[in-house]
Amino acid sequence: MNTNAVLDICLQALILAAKLAAPALVTALVVGLAISLLQSITQLQEATLSFVPKAVAVAVALVVCGHWMITEAVSFTNDLFARIPGLIGGA
Repeated sequence: MNTNAVLDICLQALILAAKLAAPALVTALVVGLAISLLQSITQLQEATLSFVPKAVAVAVALVVCGHWMITEAVSFTNDLFARIPGLIGGA
């Protein structure tokens, strides 16, 4: 196993982590921005008004994107297992 293979696996893992985190993070960002805009317009500063809608929206995003996220993670894992013989020099 050489350093290029390790760096390639690490790069793929980081890209996968970013892809899997994106739906939840983007949803929380958009909902948080909308709620903060609503709070600044109405001058209503309540902490739960910001947290509860974000939590619900992230839960919905995970339900909607969950199948895709699991499929991506399983595909990455299967690719890693398939690469093991080549990494250890067996094939």
